[in-house]
Amino acid sequence: MVEIIIIAAVAENNVIGKDGDIPWRISQDFERFKKITLESPCIMGDITYESLPDNARPLPNRENIVLTFNKEYHPDGTTIFHSWEDALEYVKDKEKVFICGGASIYKLGIKVADTFELTRVHKTIVGGDTFFPEVNWDEWKLINEEKYEEYSFLTYKRIKK
Repeated sequence: MVEIIIIAAVAENNVIGKDGDIPWRISQDFERFKKITLESPCIMGDITYESLPDNARPLPNRENIVLTFNKEYHPDGTTIFHSWEDALEYVKDKEKVFICGGASIYKLGIKVADTFELTRVHKTIVGGDTFFPEVNWDEWKLINEEKYEEYSFLTYKRIKK
């Protein structure tokens, strides 16, 4: 059965985006994202996919699974789904899959995820317009933490009830 992993970088005030872009540049976060998602499917919405830099679209050495309501949308190098349920069915026999955003995809992913790879950005972003959904942290256990001055890498596992 597939391990579903949310991977996100989130500011202290839960901002994940501003004006269609990530409102910070942390090269170590990009390196970590690449390292841990390599060779795995990555599910994202079409807006998130379009926000990737041209030279990183599609994400190399990963299956780019894009959710969209637009029946005409099908960029080269992507696997397209028009429903969350169909995308999950498609990946059910994979070893792991990463949920890569945006906000509405994260909201769906939180309900089913097993693992949460969080980069907590140690700043408040003024004017952010895209926010990570609320998380019930009582359902998660912190299993690894790497603290740095500007950010922390945190790994959580869902507490099985």
